[in-house]
Amino acid sequence: QVQLVESGGGSVQAGGSLRLSCSVSGYNGNNYCMAWFRQAPGKEREGVAVVGNIGTPSYVDSVKGRFTVSLDNAKKTLYLQMNSLKPEDTAMYYCASERRLLMMAGYCYTLLLQGANRFGSWGQGTQVTVSS
Repeated sequence: QVQLVESGGGSVQAGGSLRLSCSVSGYNGNNYCMAWFRQAPGKEREGVAVVGNIGTPSYVDSVKGRFTVSLDNAKKTLYLQMNSLKPEDTAMYYCASERRLLMMAGYCYTLLLQGANRFGSWGQGTQVTVSS
């Protein structure tokens, strides 16, 4: 069973940076999509960025150019580097994973846009608070 553990959240002023980490264990397969979601109070959980074990990372428009997702397979760790943070980035951030059934380009991004229900494994979340 896949286990995901996030770390790295905290409080920062607008314009600042944070790096989130997600430690991955228990994965038996080789093909998977790894994603970051976030959920602000009173809002639905939304996908932020995704990367597959093969292929390029993808981002939603609201974080493009500011966030960078990366996967270190040797360390079995997923990262989210967040720069130029805005107050609207304030949320609980979750790491998620799902087996990748197809190797076609864009598969993981399609999964991200389809929503949180498409991902079967989740971490406990880490809080990010950005003050103005």
